[in-house]
Amino acid sequence: MTTQLTKTPTAAPTLPLPEGLARLAVLTGSATALIGTFLAWTWTTAFPGDLTVTGYPGGLQVVTLTGSILTLLFTLSGYGIPGLRWLTPGGTNSPVLLLTLGVLGTTGYTMGAIAEHLGGIVNLEPGAWVSGIGALMAFLGALGLPTDLPPDEPATNPWQRFRASLKAPAPKRAKELPAWLEILIIAASFGIGLFVFAYGIEAYSELFIGFLITAVFGATALARAGLVPRLNALTAKHRNVTFAAAIVAAAMFPFTQSDSSYALIGVNILIFATVALGLNVVVGLAGLLDLGYVAFLGVGAYTAALVSGSPDSTIGVQFPFWAAVLAGAAASLTFGVIIGAPTLRLRGDYLAIVTLGFGEIFRITMNNLNGSAGPSVTNGARGIPNIPDLEIFGYNLGLEHDVAGFTLSRPANYYLLMLLFTAVVVLVFRRSGESRIGRAWVAIREDETAATAMGINGFRVKLIAFALGATLAGFAGSVQAHVSYSITPEQYLFANTVPPNSAFLLAAVILGGMGTVSGPLIGAALLYLIPAKLDFLEDYQLLLFGLALILLMRFRPEGIVANKRAQLEYHEAGQLDVPEEQKPEDTVGATKAGA
Repeated sequence: MTTQLTKTPTAAPTLPLPEGLARLAVLTGSATALIGTFLAWTWTTAFPGDLTVTGYPGGLQVVTLTGSILTLLFTLSGYGIPGLRWLTPGGTNSPVLLLTLGVLGTTGYTMGAIAEHLGGIVNLEPGAWVSGIGALMAFLGALGLPTDLPPDEPATNPWQRFRASLKAPAPKRAKELPAWLEILIIAASFGIGLFVFAYGIEAYSELFIGFLITAVFGATALARAGLVPRLNALTAKHRNVTFAAAIVAAAMFPFTQSDSSYALIGVNILIFATVALGLNVVVGLAGLLDLGYVAFLGVGAYTAALVSGSPDSTIGVQFPFWAAVLAGAAASLTFGVIIGAPTLRLRGDYLAIVTLGFGEIFRITMNNLNGSAGPSVTNGARGIPNIPDLEIFGYNLGLEHDVAGFTLSRPANYYLLMLLFTAVVVLVFRRSGESRIGRAWVAIREDETAATAMGINGFRVKLIAFALGATLAGFAGSVQAHVSYSITPEQYLFANTVPPNSAFLLAAVILGGMGTVSGPLIGAALLYLIPAKLDFLEDYQLLLFGLALILLMRFRPEGIVANKRAQLEYHEAGQLDVPEEQKPEDTVGATKAGA
């Protein structure tokens, strides 16, 4: 008797009863939290954001609303709805748990902040309780969903369930899309990224904390859903398009801002990020632990300040912009070679101690060149103030200019200039890393003895890395001197609460991901933006910074943006496994036959 097989229509799959009830609880809770955002959360406008309006979410209510909408979409994707299945190519349940935790964290923080700010929970209106109960219901329902991991890795308690959500399997290979559609997806992704960044940088302290909670859990959920890996595959396939889209999106940032203070934060982030990318050449590619790297930034800044026509300069010359920039880069290059030549024969901790000493020697020397303890060059602790603004082809960066109906302030002008410098540094880093010398740096980083045995001149290769990193820092320093109007030796300490400094630069490289292009840029942006927005935590900044590094080393030692080598190094399990989508059919069959 033959049985005729018919193709099952693309209908929503039937879920097991416990999973179906859990998913229903998530949907109900998320919808309840969403409805609560349209109700008043407090009775007075004394709490920032005006959460007193019914029918129009504002402030932190918008963040909860966004998180609830994302949770609903990802939960519905688990039902196999055709229009939403693309949201979860790597698993449906882990992203839902992470999103519900983000909504619960944001809503709970808002309720606590209102109670603390206004003097008790009596100041909470029904809307806050509705959203809070809905967020809690959704989170408890998400805990009842099965993990996306194989059955041999069970999760028997909430902590294991959360840990399992961070280890969701990688998505399967996606089918090919038309090239124009892939480019459109890349452009749209950077556009969304610009909107999210602009929203976060404009947020006041309370709103920024809620935004940060939702952003962290939301970004992790997107990664565990498989969307981020697929986007990474597209950006790797269209690298030039990605680079152009990133530059265009970043260039649009000043045109989205109405307050020049946010553009000033943006230009400082770019300075910090560019210097971190230069340090990434030394630490991430060549594996040289440099604890005094900020000194090269100072060399470039002092050189540019001395030759840019400041009335307080002891040299009394005024170079044009391009000459001042090249002078700062050349001075940093020279010092990089001078310091590197006698010290790069050292390795490991010994090299770190020597570079740390160089950073302190630079700061002390700048203090002593005051005409009293030494020659009159840098004005000692007073530094070099009154550094004039740059003028490029008649365009004075210190004045406001109207461009296409938008007014570009002084910080916006310097932001666009620094963006150009960042683009140049990214190109230099990318070309260097892919070159023959870049492969030699990686070989030295992995095993210097083996690399030397293979014929690589270790000392010469390390000196090139040291000199290139110093030059890139000098470029950024020449712009920093003009942005800040003045420079002093105390700006270039090993560690203080105001980046850039050597400790924060090294942390930015490690946090973002050593050896990658975008990693240090993201790490530097986070390490600069978070202290700038949460200035009320200044007394606890270093404590929180240390705790964050501990958590990072525990849960993601390879950094936010990790290369494949780092992932294999820090996560030993399954290094030799071949992904299923990469196995040829005959290999799979032979493996089963052998078993």
